[in-house]
Amino acid sequence: MKQALAPALAARQEQQLYRRRKLIDSPQSPHVVVDSRSLLNFCSNDYLGLANHPEIKKAFSDGVRRWGVGSGSAHLVSGHSTAHEALEQELAAFTGRARALLFSSGYMANLGLISALLGRGDAAFEDRLNHASLLDGGLLSGARLMRYPHNDVAALEKKLLARPQGRRLVLTDGVFSMDGDQASLKLLAEVCQQQEAWLMVDDAHGFGVLGETGGGSLQQAGLDEQQVPVLMATLGKAVGCFGAFVAGSEELIETLIQQARSYIYTTATPPALAEATRVSLRLLQQEGWRREKLAELIAHFRTGAQRLDLPLMNSTTPIQPLLIGSSERAMQISSELEKLGFLVTAIRPPTVPEGSARLRVTLSAEHTFKQVDLLLAGLAKLKLLLP
Repeated sequence: MKQALAPALAARQEQQLYRRRKLIDSPQSPHVVVDSRSLLNFCSNDYLGLANHPEIKKAFSDGVRRWGVGSGSAHLVSGHSTAHEALEQELAAFTGRARALLFSSGYMANLGLISALLGRGDAAFEDRLNHASLLDGGLLSGARLMRYPHNDVAALEKKLLARPQGRRLVLTDGVFSMDGDQASLKLLAEVCQQQEAWLMVDDAHGFGVLGETGGGSLQQAGLDEQQVPVLMATLGKAVGCFGAFVAGSEELIETLIQQARSYIYTTATPPALAEATRVSLRLLQQEGWRREKLAELIAHFRTGAQRLDLPLMNSTTPIQPLLIGSSERAMQISSELEKLGFLVTAIRPPTVPEGSARLRVTLSAEHTFKQVDLLLAGLAKLKLLLP
């Protein structure tokens, strides 16, 4: 096995595509301790700064005292607690849908729901920049996987017209995780209704951040369950906890309970986690100032980056990528930023297309404007390394 695996690992290192984990020795916050050194963190998905919130920590601690740690079993055996049930009901109410169903992760939710809805003879239509879990879910389902150019609704419509038979499910990220831009959801919904196709939105990076009360991409676009029958969102990013959920009709949720293998055959998440998430869900609705400050920080960063003529991508979300191009150069700049005291991850193929390696800067409501200015000053010092 060693002889079979070693050459591919060596090749990845030579191509500057090798991945190494950083050891964090602190809670999530703008400052994290990495290898005994405090760095300003600009690569976390804790967009609202809730991951280390005292009220959420207390709810988790109280939940452990009430429920213990492990759930003990799958939801369909003996692992579905009243805490899980309460969270599902609150998520359904918040999203304006009949029901919601908890999954252990967004990846598992996407694998399970796509395979439950599609099979041989059906078709999955996917944006080329969709998250890997959506692509893998489409492949796993056995349906025909048809990809359309990024945000090209006209191209999607042509593909739908050419494939009228079987169930047809259009899948898209609400906010694209590596580019930070948003799907053209209103246009997608119109085309899907005209072509009698189902639309599913993965709102992992929009839920909690976008919309008047944090309802996400669909709330921002003014779309309801009729227009977007399947909504998936994660609970480990803006919500600051862990897990994911799918929200939709009674029939959709019951179908997933009966047929989604990644739901049926896995242990339920800890009930204490559900208790913590319930508090987080309340806070993200009540504390609108977090979204307001985050929007101000995004605008501040983009203004400063434009003044420095940095290679910004077209994003108004907390994901602010700087397009570098080569993987080697992206790794070099990331390393130099770390020497200056900043943690900014370099994103390389196959996560992004060849030749489009980037620095993925992410902002949090916990950041200060001074911290953003410090990052901009650090990038200015490295401008000779930038495209």
